[in-house]
Amino acid sequence: MNRPIIAITMGDAAGVGPEIIVKALAHAELYDRCRPLVVGDARRLRQAAEISGLSSLTVNAVQGVQGARFVPGVVDCVDLDLIPADLPFGKLSAVAGDGSYRYIARAVELAMAGEVGAICTAPINKEALHAGGHIYPGHTELLAELCGIPEVSMMLTAPNLRVVHVTVHIGLLDAIAKIEPGLVERTIARGHATLVKAGIAQPRIGVCGINPHAGENGLFGHGEEEEKIIPAVERCQAKGWNVEGPLPADTLFFRAARGDFDLVVAMYHDQGHGPVKVMGIEAGVNITIGLPVVRTSVDHGTAFDIAGTGKADERSLLEALRQAIALAPSEHEIA
Repeated sequence: MNRPIIAITMGDAAGVGPEIIVKALAHAELYDRCRPLVVGDARRLRQAAEISGLSSLTVNAVQGVQGARFVPGVVDCVDLDLIPADLPFGKLSAVAGDGSYRYIARAVELAMAGEVGAICTAPINKEALHAGGHIYPGHTELLAELCGIPEVSMMLTAPNLRVVHVTVHIGLLDAIAKIEPGLVERTIARGHATLVKAGIAQPRIGVCGINPHAGENGLFGHGEEEEKIIPAVERCQAKGWNVEGPLPADTLFFRAARGDFDLVVAMYHDQGHGPVKVMGIEAGVNITIGLPVVRTSVDHGTAFDIAGTGKADERSLLEALRQAIALAPSEHEIA
């Protein structure tokens, strides 16, 4: 039975991360499929369990994989002990921002050493991360640097929809300037490889245009589709891949959701994020592809407005854990 060790980073301690983690790990059946190991602060998890009405959960503070029990009712935590007991929920904190970075860095160390099979991340707050002295646009870029990888891609999944992004955390004008055939081809290739690894032998990939109606043969825009996208699509087709595009985004997402495509390639942040979140933010998952380690994440933020109230919904984290289990390498099987 494949039961990989999944490192779950606690995210921003002032946000909903601690709550969704204890709620997710209260699902006993999860332990039939993986061995969850939180990287965070044991004290904060105990507070979150109390807030969430899960005081029967035991938080087991450990220094590494050794010492973890991996049994229902016990939350094993690699305890970095960074968060003071009186840190308020729902308020921006440099201490919490620094902690969120350190949890990720420790999880990457474990993954790169082969001690865990995948990383699943709870949400961070970018402003807090920066206040804590770590200047990154987001999780994706942070993980790429920690792993020593110059270029990765963000894939979002929702019920009946998968989207990989050519550009992410940059402005729209900068995104259009950055898009070029090599980047589009590499993004398609990372998406293709991920789906093949997940068991889809011949993924059907639809590629968005940049302009309305994918430029409509030069009617809209300044030839971006012809210059930046078509050469990449043609090179992928020459490899025998089932790739179609550039296609109008307004109809491509509908067609993908009804089953015509296994993956949509979006050109910029909002083009891909909007449809995924409409399809189901509570079950959305963020997967970083192109890393030497598996990383999945919830597709929502720190939700400071409800943090500390016990109202946070753990469904996105449960789905992120399911995706991590599916993608984790088989060498983390139990004998």
